[in-house]
Amino acid sequence: MTRHRRDVMRVIMGLGLFLACGVGALIALAGVAAMALPGRPEPWARHLLRRAAAATAWAAAAVYSLGFFAVLSSEQAFGDGADSIPAPACRDGFSPEEKQGLSHHRSSYLPLRFDCVRDDGTVYSSDSAYVWMNWTAASLALTTAVLAIGAGHASELRARKAEAAP
Repeated sequence: MTRHRRDVMRVIMGLGLFLACGVGALIALAGVAAMALPGRPEPWARHLLRRAAAATAWAAAAVYSLGFFAVLSSEQAFGDGADSIPAPACRDGFSPEEKQGLSHHRSSYLPLRFDCVRDDGTVYSSDSAYVWMNWTAASLALTTAVLAIGAGHASELRARKAEAAP
């Protein structure tokens, strides 16, 4: 398999992951909304917290996979044919003064980033969207943890009340 085909397959898998996570988030969000309808499961508070935790987990995965896909496509474009060095993500949309002295790039998948490095060691980000993707994914992951802990606490509290009842 050629390098180009392998890179294209990675990009397609990244996009597929983003779409799958987005669909999962929508399904989990529908489960949260269903808690407002008659016939909801009891105890409803625990179920609501679990469903909300699932929705935020899928949303965090969707946002992260979007950024993962962006970094992966920037990496894929680097060194792929004529006019691909330095990385197109470091050149496209920047003024000649910003691009002056561009030597190489650095990328990372955790946290998401694709940084462009100049000869003098200064760095600029190829896309400011990585900041909100990192913060959103981290915030959603933290919210998921809080909701999951809350669901566990609600279950434990319900069990204690059941034991204490005569």
